[in-house]
Amino acid sequence: MYLDSAKKEEIFAKYGQGATDTGSPEAQIALFSFRIAHLTEHLRANHKDHATSRSMKMLVGKRRRMLDYLAAKDINRYRAIVKELGLRR
Repeated sequence: MYLDSAKKEEIFAKYGQGATDTGSPEAQIALFSFRIAHLTEHLRANHKDHATSRSMKMLVGKRRRMLDYLAAKDINRYRAIVKELGLRR
């Protein structure tokens, strides 16, 4: 499996406040970005997989809403996570 509990813990430790911080916007955005990258690779090989395509679009929307929330709450944290993950609008 591409995303096991050890990988999640690593993502949360790197982008969140700690390994058990699953609720911070930065940790959730990082997890969404990891999942989106995985689905993008899958769709490159399986371009007719419409269910996965829909799932990826929904994840992109969730990440966008989370980024909008973070930008409204604290613009410095938003800029830091966008720069760290290499996201662009």
